[in-house]
Amino acid sequence: MVTLKGFYIYLRALEPEDLEFIFKVENDERIWEVSATQTPYSRFLIKQYLENAHLDIYEAKQLRLAICTKHDQQIIGLIDLYDFNPTHRRSGVGILILDTEKRRKGYGTEALNLLIKYGKTHLHLHQLYASIAEDNKVSQELFLKKGFKFVGQRKDWTLVNGAFKNENLYQLIYVH
Repeated sequence: MVTLKGFYIYLRALEPEDLEFIFKVENDERIWEVSATQTPYSRFLIKQYLENAHLDIYEAKQLRLAICTKHDQQIIGLIDLYDFNPTHRRSGVGILILDTEKRRKGYGTEALNLLIKYGKTHLHLHQLYASIAEDNKVSQELFLKKGFKFVGQRKDWTLVNGAFKNENLYQLIYVH
């Protein structure tokens, strides 16, 4: 049985009723930098995406889960496995808590804990990695706290508002 439940939050598959939340996330220009988005998404395209969200991670090579609070079952963020590579048993991981009032409350930490366990137990991953902008100290702290190690930096990796930013790479190698 897959248990993606923590003390304060749980992770679940995306549902059709998540359309407005995903629409808000994908069209929030403040986070386009981390999602490499350049243009807005229509509700129609997001609806199509949600209709295909049931695809197996082995087929889609990614998995997006909703982060929901247990006390009111509200979706507050997303956690993703991306660039999933079953041959080399690795995946990228990204996390977003949309509402700034909900950040730094432990929800992201708990979501990352659950995903780390899921990656090891159910996907039999050897490693997870995260690419984080050099100036995103909060995310760096989160991943370091969960056992990820800084392994390198890509210079001038992303162009944001006319200026290039460095991107740090973090890895978590599972101990088997």
